[in-house]
Amino acid sequence: MTGFTYWFNGEFLPEEQAVIPVNDRGFRLGDGVFDTERTFNGEIFRLAEHLERLERSLRYTRIDPGVSMDDLARLSREAVERNRHLLERHGDFWVTQNISRNGSGGANVAIIVEPLPFTRFAPFYDKGISLVVPPVRASANQGLDPKLKSISRLNMVLADLEGKAIDGDSLSVLVDELGNLAEVLYGNLFVVRGGKIRTPGSRAILEGVSRMTTLELIADEGLPASEADLQPYDLYTADEAFVTTTSYCILPVASLNGREIGREAPGPVTARLTEAWNDRVGLDIAGQMRRFGAPKPVEALTLAT
Repeated sequence: MTGFTYWFNGEFLPEEQAVIPVNDRGFRLGDGVFDTERTFNGEIFRLAEHLERLERSLRYTRIDPGVSMDDLARLSREAVERNRHLLERHGDFWVTQNISRNGSGGANVAIIVEPLPFTRFAPFYDKGISLVVPPVRASANQGLDPKLKSISRLNMVLADLEGKAIDGDSLSVLVDELGNLAEVLYGNLFVVRGGKIRTPGSRAILEGVSRMTTLELIADEGLPASEADLQPYDLYTADEAFVTTTSYCILPVASLNGREIGREAPGPVTARLTEAWNDRVGLDIAGQMRRFGAPKPVEALTLAT
């Protein structure tokens, strides 16, 4: 165990004690919702917006968490404070509110604090990440609406496995039932061509808070942006592209299915928006990723004599 403290069903517990019963419907049926934030300098970023989305997910799924969003906000901040002694080791935290319907009609509610995946994404700020289109598609609106942040993520797990079978370092980008680009795994996609920025519309994506933040920064920078139906063609022929999500905020794209995107990664628009992100959150995002995502040295073995 890593020594983190979670909040679970009314009390703060060591992570190994925060367990759900096997009749939990989230465990058995994926019947639950969640939302995830990250901290910057130990403070949760845009918690109100994440909890607003969580409340919509709860309303859509008719789950009563038995706790208000104001209380979840207060408890989430307290959970960070209770883990603050681990901040120097980990840099910043992921914070997740996970709410599942339990076997008796109520809900199991957890607030989880854990390390960010710095090692996974640190290498790609300088060279861009590779995207792969897997056979698995995004959730169709006729089934599970992608705007719902459900704990059922099996389609994304399978997409990730299929993408990594092609390129072990890749990030899968899903297309919807019409063949339009939808979203990358747990994040959103932007393409740039001719100085204009486009991103898939909200019909077939989860409307990311990092996506929203990026659109605000684009407007602040005076750059033209629009939502549009995009096909793989639009990504192949882009001058540059980038992806956004909670953990890494913004990351340049290097290629799609092995074909280079643009002339360089990061491109000038991506680099400009990365600096805007840095200014917004008050730290060097890529620098923090590199510092805490660097491979840890292996300690030399001491042999007894």
